[in-house]
Amino acid sequence: MKGPIVILLVVVAAVVGYFAGGSMNKPAEKKAMAPAAKKAEPAKASGGTLAAVKAKGMLTCGVSTGLPGFSVPDKSNKWAGLDVDVCRAVAAAVLGSADKVKFTPLTAKERFTALQSGEIDILSRNTNWTHTRDTSLGLNFAGVNYYDGQGFMVNTKLGVKSAKELNGAAVCIQAGTTTELNLADYFRFNNLKYKSVVFDTSDQSVKGFESGRCDVLTSDQSQLYALRTKLQNPNNAVVLPEVISKEPLGPVVRQGDDQWFNIVRWTLNAVINAEELGITSSTVDAMKTSKNPSVQRVLGTASDMGKKLGLDNDWAARAIKQVGNYSEMFERNVGKNTPLKISRGLNALWSNGGIMYAPPIR
Repeated sequence: MKGPIVILLVVVAAVVGYFAGGSMNKPAEKKAMAPAAKKAEPAKASGGTLAAVKAKGMLTCGVSTGLPGFSVPDKSNKWAGLDVDVCRAVAAAVLGSADKVKFTPLTAKERFTALQSGEIDILSRNTNWTHTRDTSLGLNFAGVNYYDGQGFMVNTKLGVKSAKELNGAAVCIQAGTTTELNLADYFRFNNLKYKSVVFDTSDQSVKGFESGRCDVLTSDQSQLYALRTKLQNPNNAVVLPEVISKEPLGPVVRQGDDQWFNIVRWTLNAVINAEELGITSSTVDAMKTSKNPSVQRVLGTASDMGKKLGLDNDWAARAIKQVGNYSEMFERNVGKNTPLKISRGLNALWSNGGIMYAPPIR
């Protein structure tokens, strides 16, 4: 019996030795090391809008079909307005000239499709920023250039002083806007009834109002003040005091192109910051010698902020010099010395009683 026992013991010892040796002699596993973080580089356009705009030498901007103060051809057939100036500022930043813009007039129904399809590079058309538009249309709002709210304009002959007196009224509205939803919500909440009269364009809606097809015209208050100037006798209409919604208006770009989104967003931020810093279209060159670090970063004299956008460092200086800071844009187009005579109100800087505010360029 000794022979088999010895053989068995030898085999067992060999097996134990094999596994013990294998585990002891196996090289120690190295912990997986996280790759070193790469230095941040300027964003590259996944959608290639910047390259496309530079290649054609022109920015294509979607605007309204004609809204005084925001986007409308002037007497010389040159587009002007607060929304127009946003596009002109972007063109100055990207192409070196605020004049290198092709303006495409669009109805409310057409505007989003035109942007989604690539027909335009940017939409700057008194368009309000909402959850649905920002999350389901493949679009991104790049900021706010006018804080607004929906209101009502009535014929003075009605003798109405409050929107709560409009029970049973015929209301002119523009198709393809959130105006219809806000109107329905407001009247339902206040147990009021109304009849909607729908038009495709703002021009049609104001003509319908003037011809008596409706008692009331509802839209964003800024638009009501603009449309009021188109009446043969503006004094025959009054804008009621109620504001029934929040309507932050601003430029819109396609989703999927972060670089272009950043360019539009930070060009708008630059002109807002310029007002706060006291930089105007006429003082840009003089202020390039400023010792203020914030001014230096905006004007590109002591930073590479432009490089981070894929632009040169004079991008913001060009936009401000050629188009102006936010205050200049506002006052020139919709301010108290214009036919609209709109006060800054909510659109005053945060440091001056309003809520207009831009993140710092640093």
